[in-house]
Amino acid sequence: MVTPRLTIRSADLAACHVLEASGIHPLLARLWAARGVTHPEQTKLAWPSLLPPAGLTHSAHAAGVLADALQAGKKMLIVADYDCDGATACAVGLRALSAMGADVDFLVPNRFETGYGLSPAVVDLAVKHRSGKPDIIITVDNGIASVDGVAAANAAGIGVVITDHHLPGDTLPDALAIVNPNQPGCGFPSKNLAGVGVIFYMMLALRAELRRRGVYPADGGPRLDALSDLVALGTVADVVKLDANNRLLVTQGLLRMRSGRLQPGLRALFAVAGREPRSANGFDLGFALGPRINAAGRLADMSLGIACLTTDDEAQALEMARELDNINRERRTIEAEMREQALAAMEEPNAASGATVCVFDPGWHQGVVGLVASRLKEKFWRPTLAFAPAGDDEIRGSGRSIPDVHLRDALDLVSKRHPNLIRKFGGHAMAAGLTLGREDFPAFAPAFDAAVRELTGRDTFEPVIETDGSLETGYANAEVAGMLQQQVWGAGFAAPLFLDEFTVRSQRLVGEKHLKLSLERGQQRFDAIWFGHDQSLPDHIQAAYRLEQNVWNGMVSVQLVIEHAA
Repeated sequence: MVTPRLTIRSADLAACHVLEASGIHPLLARLWAARGVTHPEQTKLAWPSLLPPAGLTHSAHAAGVLADALQAGKKMLIVADYDCDGATACAVGLRALSAMGADVDFLVPNRFETGYGLSPAVVDLAVKHRSGKPDIIITVDNGIASVDGVAAANAAGIGVVITDHHLPGDTLPDALAIVNPNQPGCGFPSKNLAGVGVIFYMMLALRAELRRRGVYPADGGPRLDALSDLVALGTVADVVKLDANNRLLVTQGLLRMRSGRLQPGLRALFAVAGREPRSANGFDLGFALGPRINAAGRLADMSLGIACLTTDDEAQALEMARELDNINRERRTIEAEMREQALAAMEEPNAASGATVCVFDPGWHQGVVGLVASRLKEKFWRPTLAFAPAGDDEIRGSGRSIPDVHLRDALDLVSKRHPNLIRKFGGHAMAAGLTLGREDFPAFAPAFDAAVRELTGRDTFEPVIETDGSLETGYANAEVAGMLQQQVWGAGFAAPLFLDEFTVRSQRLVGEKHLKLSLERGQQRFDAIWFGHDQSLPDHIQAAYRLEQNVWNGMVSVQLVIEHAA
């Protein structure tokens, strides 16, 4: 296990004063300034502050293509990705296009049969689709790398509109339109939209085009803000950076959930997860709802997740949510077994000696390898790839990285140094997927390790826990904890983590694996818990902790959730 180094974020004092002067709580002003917020405008998370869709390259052109198709009664088919971002993006597209009168259906590739994205095999499925051959395919959360798939669609007489947020390769597909903030030449200020954010913007642009054509009055057409709960879920679940625009989208979605106006499928998912929509926060989306939707794509078929998000029947939604909950339980069991096997493999001599971790087991489940990679990355703090069998002679890997290593760039370097080693790859800085020939794994692992060393000039990496320093004693209370829980935190906009010295007054294990503590700082006593930690602590500690509300028998108190202590 690697020992992290603790640091303290520095807050821009001038920004801090500007924020405070505008009436923002002094603690929030300090926390936001330390995360790059410099002006009160950046804290305004209401719809008028949304970046306008017109800035998204090709969105107006794509809107024209879709408006023509809609008005001509053409058949549209959404091709989705099989994760939570893809499922919510598909649901946003289906709900918005249906509300605008489109003839639209969806197809989600099966992870185990055709694999990711709009491939020629998926185009074959589209041609034979139950609702008939489409005139137009709209990709959501995939498509930017589908050069062959788009060529196959064009050959079959199907036009393609791509909406995606993944990084493009050297060649762009020959599509009717490509809407992606990360494509070359796109000046859209937020490069961090999730797939669901891109299709939401596409639908805003389409509604604007239909208004321009007089189909709707100037402020008419379907209320797309009604889909903000889906946008928030996909954005948080995909762990994209929560810049100001994404925080706005997530905030609006959470406000909608808290007011009780959410899709039946989301209401049902809250119910099976035992969470309360009225106090919905980012944690609920990322750790309660997201994994239950993702489980369908990991172990079964994401069609179930999409059906849950698009039904208007409350009873049907609950039935599907229960099924998703059961699949998620099964996923947990499989993941725990695979994780144990992976950790056992890492005990082998020299297994943990490189700059990377690369593991494969012929008995593993390819829908769960990404989660195993994530756990190993956290434990060993190195870029990690985990592989499972996929078909006769192939293995499919999923990777997770650390901030020091851009994973897609590392795989790109391997493919340039060893041109025939990787059959397919794609992804982001922190997560990627790839396919190899089974016999090529022994050659790939050292090639990947060498690529990471070449890119970084390093063979070891040190985890850093960034904290917000000491919490002012006057703010260490349940009221402030509640205020912090109301805010949107997440990737690139980390939840507050404070660092203080405490005296340990008592400690005991609960549930055999969590440490329950009573801590003292000056005149203040705190209940604290360190989840997943079963070793006792010395009498005096320095702890990095989150401030949370603990509700017990209707009483609200403050609880410190420890992330690290020594």
